[in-house]
Amino acid sequence: MSREGNLEAPTRHPLDWLNPDFYNEESMLGELERIFDICHGCRRCVSLCGSFPTLFDLVDESPTLEVDGVAKADYWKVVDQCFMCDLCYMTKCPYTPPHEWNLDFPHTMLRAKAIKFKKGEVGKAEQFLASTDTHGSLAGIPIVVQAANAVTNGKPMRSVMEKVLGVDKDAWLPELATTKFRSEAKDQTTAPVVDGERTPGKVAIYATCYVNYNEPGIGHDLLKILSHNDIPYVIVEKEQCCGMPKLELGDLDAVAKSKDANIPVLAKYAQEGYAILSAVPSCTLMFKQELPLMFPDDADTQAVKVAMWDPFEYFMARKRDGLLKLEFPKPLGNISYQIPCHGRVQNIGRKTEEMLKLIPETALNTIERCSGHAGTYGVKKQHHQMAMKIGKPVVKAMATMKDGSAPDFISSDCPLGGHHIAQGFEVSGVVVPTLAHPLTLVRTAYGLAA
Repeated sequence: MSREGNLEAPTRHPLDWLNPDFYNEESMLGELERIFDICHGCRRCVSLCGSFPTLFDLVDESPTLEVDGVAKADYWKVVDQCFMCDLCYMTKCPYTPPHEWNLDFPHTMLRAKAIKFKKGEVGKAEQFLASTDTHGSLAGIPIVVQAANAVTNGKPMRSVMEKVLGVDKDAWLPELATTKFRSEAKDQTTAPVVDGERTPGKVAIYATCYVNYNEPGIGHDLLKILSHNDIPYVIVEKEQCCGMPKLELGDLDAVAKSKDANIPVLAKYAQEGYAILSAVPSCTLMFKQELPLMFPDDADTQAVKVAMWDPFEYFMARKRDGLLKLEFPKPLGNISYQIPCHGRVQNIGRKTEEMLKLIPETALNTIERCSGHAGTYGVKKQHHQMAMKIGKPVVKAMATMKDGSAPDFISSDCPLGGHHIAQGFEVSGVVVPTLAHPLTLVRTAYGLAA
C-alpha cells in the first residue's frame, strides 16, 4: 500500500495482551515514538481530546521541534489524557489498518496504561472508582442508600472525597438507587416468539452496573418498550460489571475476571437464540469489540459478540422486519440528542436518531461530538476541567435547535454523558432542558406510563 491515507474501513487487530512483550516498557515507548511522529506530521485529531494538544505542545516546545526532542518521561502526559473513546481511530485517523503504517492510537494507549498498572503506579483510589460492583453494592439498602447519597451530595464530604479519592468536588456524581433494577425487573415470556429476517424474537437483558445501581428507570423503560411491541424477554440470570472501567484503567487481569464471570452466562443466551440487549453503550461495546479482541480464539466470547445489540440497533432492525409498532400518540417537541462516542464506535449508524425521527411532531437536533465525560475521567480532579472544556462545544450546539428555538429535552444514549452535558448547561448559565434518556423518550412517545 503506497498511498497517502486509508481508503478502507479501519480494522482492529486482536490485542496481544498475553504476550510478555506487551508489557515491555522500552518496546512500548518505541512504538509510542513511532506513532507520535506520525501524529505530529498529521495533526488531524487536535480537537478530539487532551492527548493530541498535549503531544503537539510537547513537540512544539522541544529543542528539535520534532518528536525526538520530547523526553520519553513526558510521553505519559499524553497517555494520561487518553480516555479511549476510539474516535481518533474510527473517525479521523487516515493511517489505521489496513494502511501499512498500522496506527492504533487507543490500543497503544491501553498498552501503556496496562504497563503503568502492572508497575503499581495506579492508586487505590482510582482502582476503587473503577470498581462499580463494589460501590454499587450499597444500592437498594434502606437508610444506607440515603446516607450514601447524602455524603455524595454534601459539600463538606465532597471536599473530603476530593482529597481522599481524587474526585473533583464540583463534578456530577450519580446517586444510588433505592431499589436495584435486577431486584424489581421480572421476565416476560407470555408473548409468542416471532423471529424476523434480521432479528431474534426474544431478548435477554444485560442490566449493566449503571442501570442496576443508579438509574433503574432506564431499564424499566426498555422493558416497557419491549412489552409494548410484544417481544418476550428475560433478565440475564446473573452478571458482573462488563469490565470497561477496569479496561480504561489498564487492569487487564480484572477485565479477564469479569469476562470469566459474564461470558459463560451470556453465551448460554446467545446459543439459545436470544438477542442480548445492553442499554449503556460502553457496556455494549465491551462485548462487541474489546473482549472479542482480547479473546479472539474464545468461541463463547465471539458468540456473545454476535448476539449483543444496542437497543435501538435492535429496534430499527425490528422495524425493517415489519415487527415494530410505529404509532406514537404523544409528540415530544424539540429534542437535542448527542450520539455518544462508544455508540459511534459500534459502527451501527444513527439508530437512536432513526427511531426518534419516527415520532410525529418532534424535531431533532443531533450532535456527533464527545461529551467529555468518558467514564471516570470526567470526575477526577486532574481531568474535570478538561472534561468540561471538551463538552463545551456540545452544550453550545445542543442549546439551540436549527430554527433557533430552545430544546424541550436533551438526551444521550450514555446516561453519564447526558448528566455531564446537563452540568455543562448549568455551568454555562443556560436554562437546563429536561434530561431524558432516549429509551425514556420513546416510552413517553408510545404513551406508556412511567
